[in-house]
Amino acid sequence: MPRPISRPRSPRYDRIAAVSELSAADAKLRRLIERAGPFTMKLASAQSPFEALLESIIYQQLHGKAAATIHGRLLASFDEPCAAEGLTHPSAQHLLDCPNEQLRSAGLSHNKALAVRDLAAKTLDGTVPTLARIRGMSDAEIIEHLTQVRGIGRWTVEMFLIFRLGRPDVLPVSDYGVRKGFALTFGKLKPADKVTPADLPKPAEMEARAKKWHPWCSVASWYLWRACDLAATDKQK
Repeated sequence: MPRPISRPRSPRYDRIAAVSELSAADAKLRRLIERAGPFTMKLASAQSPFEALLESIIYQQLHGKAAATIHGRLLASFDEPCAAEGLTHPSAQHLLDCPNEQLRSAGLSHNKALAVRDLAAKTLDGTVPTLARIRGMSDAEIIEHLTQVRGIGRWTVEMFLIFRLGRPDVLPVSDYGVRKGFALTFGKLKPADKVTPADLPKPAEMEARAKKWHPWCSVASWYLWRACDLAATDKQK
C-alpha cells in the first residue's frame, strides 16, 4: 500500500524572535549563530506519538540506512491488514497481536521486539498519550509518561519533544552532539582536536549556561549540533 509522504514543517514558535533573543543573551552563541546561518529545523509533522516512538526504537544504535530498511520491512509486513482497514500505518493493536516471527523477520532484535510490544501495550492503555492529549502536557509530564515504555529513555523523549512536537525549550544534556558543540563553542575544544571525555561538559555546566537561553533551549541545541557540522567542515580544509 502506498504510504503518504510526510511534508516536514517549520516549528510553530517564533523562530526569528528565538534567534534574536539568543543572540542578545549570549555573545558566544551569537557568533555561532552568525556563522551557522538561519534556523532551518523542520518537524516530522504527520506522525502520531506511537508511530514516532516506534521509529525511534527501531533506529536506536543502528546506522540510518540499516534502520530505515528494518523500519520499512516492518511496516510492509502489515500491508495486508492495513489495506483491509484503510490504514496507512499499522496500529498499536496490530503490533501487539502479530507473531514474534513477524517482528524478527523484519530484523528486530529480541530486545527491540519486546520494546515494540511494550510501546503498543502502553499506547493502548493510555500511558502513551494521543497527540491531542500530549499537546496539552508539559515537557516534564511527557517525559514521565513516555519513559515508562521499555527501551524509551529521556534522550529519546527529548528528541521527540524537539523534532516531532516542536517544543522550544528542551536542552538534551546527555546528547553527544550537543555536548561536543558546547565544548567547541564555549570550551577549549578545537575542530582538529580528538575529543576525550574530559573535553565534554557536565550537565550542570550546560544547565548553568542555558539559564541565558530560556525559553529557547531547543533552538540553542540545534545550533550546537551545527557547531559540530562546522567543525567537521573546518577539519577537512
